[in-house]
Amino acid sequence: MENVEYLRDFETRMQDELLRLATSCKMLDGVLLSSQDVEDRWEALALDYIADAVAQINEYPAVAVAWAGYMGMAVVHYWDKDWSAHSNDSYSSMYGENGFDDMDEHIMRDIMGLPLESQYAKDCEEVLRRCAYAALSLIRHEDIQPQSPMAYYTFARTVKVMYRIGAAIELRRLGYKYEKVDMPVC
Repeated sequence: MENVEYLRDFETRMQDELLRLATSCKMLDGVLLSSQDVEDRWEALALDYIADAVAQINEYPAVAVAWAGYMGMAVVHYWDKDWSAHSNDSYSSMYGENGFDDMDEHIMRDIMGLPLESQYAKDCEEVLRRCAYAALSLIRHEDIQPQSPMAYYTFARTVKVMYRIGAAIELRRLGYKYEKVDMPVC
């Protein structure tokens, strides 16, 4: 029970920090936009993503974290474009020509249809890279034993937050926002 509370707190702190960072980079407006469909999709993709990402941690830790943000962007893009056609796409459909290694470029160019040299693609790369480094720094400050069960759970929570950040960035780009709705009093 103590570990579950710790992990919830860690996830909240991670999300707050990355939201602040993405907002300071002008990619978000201080609000983590979300959709239940997109959140639920993470549950279906998470185990496959984590299996790929864990293999990258030693050599490419920022990639292992950042690519989850790109996945969130791709899922939102499909959700907005044609969810009925894409809601059950396989995890491997996110792969580029080189599998996991160029997932970021495949998502940006082939799924979202944005040129890699566009300013928006560069801005996304910058913010997701900065978020990944901030996330890794937060993990290091937790002083968790490497390759322990707690390290795995902490990493899993981290990539879940990165997925949410990417999803929120794409929701914002597509024009979604939260608006206050005044409800009539009966």
